[in-house]
Amino acid sequence: MDAEDVAWDDYAACMADLARVNTLTLARRPTLDFVASVLAAAPQGPPPLVLDVGYGAGDMLRALARRLAKAGLKARLVGIDLNPRSEPAARAMTPESLDIAFLTGDAFAWPEHDPPALVISSLVTHHMDDAGIVAFLRWMEARATLGWFVNDLHRHALAYHGFRALAGAMRWHRFVRHDGPLSIARSFRRADWDALLAKAGLAGQARLRWRFPFRYCVERRR
Repeated sequence: MDAEDVAWDDYAACMADLARVNTLTLARRPTLDFVASVLAAAPQGPPPLVLDVGYGAGDMLRALARRLAKAGLKARLVGIDLNPRSEPAARAMTPESLDIAFLTGDAFAWPEHDPPALVISSLVTHHMDDAGIVAFLRWMEARATLGWFVNDLHRHALAYHGFRALAGAMRWHRFVRHDGPLSIARSFRRADWDALLAKAGLAGQARLRWRFPFRYCVERRR
């Protein structure tokens, strides 16, 4: 899916189906709950920056904008993604009424004068090697003023085979049917996260939780 020779129409269709997958599998709920909870308890002031790293189709930020509006909470919602095709795809799927900024770039280069209050990521860490994940955890810990949240998959045979059956039945895009099981196979068990958090120096500080269905979420609150 991330290959440079993939046609734009294929990429956009794949992103749209991934957003549907996230809706059907309740993928956004843990992240939305975390952000709403932290912001509800935050001190009054200018709208805090929520930075979504690796936003893909932008569906997490769209759902978050609606959730916060319903709760009467204010935030500056920004996404950053290394893939230059994510920005036009996310913009095309986002109504103008939602105030969301989609950017292309490296989160590690985010300007120090504009620290995020919260950093969130969903289905991103399984694309990294262990060293990359540890660096990402340390970066979030150093930069996010209120906390951060990682939402990713639980590596489990039932999730693997269940997704294959579901993707086939729903006739999702061929990239989704191919890449989804691979993502599950590359994802995490509890021991993996325990080891990664220890390497990052965050054991006992970040909280690891399993969320239905087949998600491991790592949260850090200040």
